[in-house]
Amino acid sequence: MNPVKLKEGIYWVGEIDWDLRNFHGYLTQRGSTYNAYLILDEKITLIDTVRPYLYEKMMSRVSSLIDPSQIHYIIANHVEMDHSGSLPLLMETARNATIITSPNGQKGLIAHYKRKDWNFKVVKSDESVNLGKRNIKFFHTPMVHWPDNMVSYLEEDNVLFSNDAFGQHIASSERFDDEYPFGIVVEEAKKYYANIVLPYSMLVKKAIDLIAPLAIDMIAPAHGVVWRSYVKMILEEYGKWAANQAEMKALIIYDTMWKSTEKIASIIQKAFESYKIPTKILNLRYNHISDIMNDILTAKFICVGSPTLNSNMLPTVAGFLTYLKGLSPKNRIGLAFGSYGWGGQGVRHVEEVLKGCGFDMIESINVQYIPDETQLQEIFDKLKREISGLLETTRLIGSQG
Repeated sequence: MNPVKLKEGIYWVGEIDWDLRNFHGYLTQRGSTYNAYLILDEKITLIDTVRPYLYEKMMSRVSSLIDPSQIHYIIANHVEMDHSGSLPLLMETARNATIITSPNGQKGLIAHYKRKDWNFKVVKSDESVNLGKRNIKFFHTPMVHWPDNMVSYLEEDNVLFSNDAFGQHIASSERFDDEYPFGIVVEEAKKYYANIVLPYSMLVKKAIDLIAPLAIDMIAPAHGVVWRSYVKMILEEYGKWAANQAEMKALIIYDTMWKSTEKIASIIQKAFESYKIPTKILNLRYNHISDIMNDILTAKFICVGSPTLNSNMLPTVAGFLTYLKGLSPKNRIGLAFGSYGWGGQGVRHVEEVLKGCGFDMIESINVQYIPDETQLQEIFDKLKREISGLLETTRLIGSQG
């Protein structure tokens, strides 16, 4: 691919990773891009780089526009390797370049690459740097999703270089939100938020407030397509996700050994559906934890089931719960359920983790051996009563404003 023009003098020069399928535990079925952006002005500026094995491809794009040795500024919005991995190689070519970064960015880059000889310009939040005809302003966004994170705003062009915020893992030759199937773009943006940004939602809200006064025509993230036609929409979606606005939906997530836990999952689904609450059953053998998080982002009820294995839960369930706890969704209602032969500890372990996530809890369901029709009916009736009480409480809270 050639460089892609975003606006006059502003180009995408990143690289597409068509084969990427796992991003530290996050399944990336559609691959990804590592977005780098070149600003042609009196002081030529490169925003971010790519992974080292893609450096030559990025540089071929840069070289088609300018002599890379003439790069004046390199903006490092984030230390993580998918953003800064090519920096040591680039600094061998652009020897006189100055790296613009946050205070934590400087610390992180020096610690990571052991290079104290690079020229750094450390910027404060709300500080601007003049490039010639343009000015670029920086906003610190710590813990969205690392301590060093910042975003860069090209003031005269109304372009926000948003780092990991608003990104998606999509490998595509199309560079803009209106060139790629829109439903997929939103779904991948949602998945990206759920698996990477979710634990820092309170800080995301602060970051959104920070950029709210800006006139933004275009959002250029570190991964995926550039937002130009749906900027308002993605800002609104991020506002909802950051507020942990869960919908009245139920997820029933489980694994099973001899189908007893599966029977309980089915009756739980029936109970929620009796109140017209949309449900989704997700067997952990067939659904990846990062895909499940996509649903968890907007679901109010999180039901997790496991039989007991060696006085514990199944490894698939334990792995999912570890991942869930790290991502820390808020304002959820949990339910632990399962079956056992003689110990019964599995459900108790599930319950402990869900409580540790801060969820309000429905009373757990723990059945010995195979539940018969009478037991299933008892579970159904009891769960219906609990759901009814929760819905009534929700209505009362809503009526009180």
